[in-house]
Amino acid sequence: MKRRMAALLLPVLMALNTPVLGQETSVRPGINDPFRKPDVKAYIERFEGESREIFEKRDAIVKACAVKPGMKIADIGAGTGLFTRMFAREVGPQGQVMAVDIAAAFLEHIEKSARDLKLTNVKTILGGDASPRLPTGSADLVFVCDTYHHFEYPKSMLKDIHASLKPGGRLVVIDFIRTPGTSRQWVIDHVRAGQDVFEQEITQAGFRKVSESKGILKENYLAVFEKVGP
Repeated sequence: MKRRMAALLLPVLMALNTPVLGQETSVRPGINDPFRKPDVKAYIERFEGESREIFEKRDAIVKACAVKPGMKIADIGAGTGLFTRMFAREVGPQGQVMAVDIAAAFLEHIEKSARDLKLTNVKTILGGDASPRLPTGSADLVFVCDTYHHFEYPKSMLKDIHASLKPGGRLVVIDFIRTPGTSRQWVIDHVRAGQDVFEQEITQAGFRKVSESKGILKENYLAVFEKVGP
């Protein structure tokens, strides 16, 4: 009887003490802690100020994304909604912008600002640490601006981003240029890897790099990828 009980319990005990096969380990634990309960007003001042390169070049960035009326765009790491609102105007009433963020406070602000501006084509999605939680095949374009280095689980995120894109859909990634001896120390300390490493991760996830916009940004790069494979 004892042997039989032990045989029945052994698989359960092993499961409790064994990691799930294929589970990805965080590449940067804690990097998103400041965004769990953000001070929205403070981040608006930080993200939407003229001193920020991304804000200063916002029109050129949107143009580089080649947005067309009727498109469905996912803005992952939407933050205060700067690009969500800009994309919403570009895609028009027949299109849609899905604003994804892990901070409910940011999404509440985006919803309010969209209502104030009468942008009826904005949808907010509370993303997770390992998934943007986007519907499969729902996006023509996924936009990730200064957010890729915040992906704690890049393989899982990229897998779900790939699934969320329609066949031939595009992924636009903007992130900091990280070059030791040239980049600001904050970038060196904050961003875990350079463009070459990030691009390798992206191409390994089923994407093909199709272009890179030169001359628009100085502290950041803008690279465009296309979904390949099923």
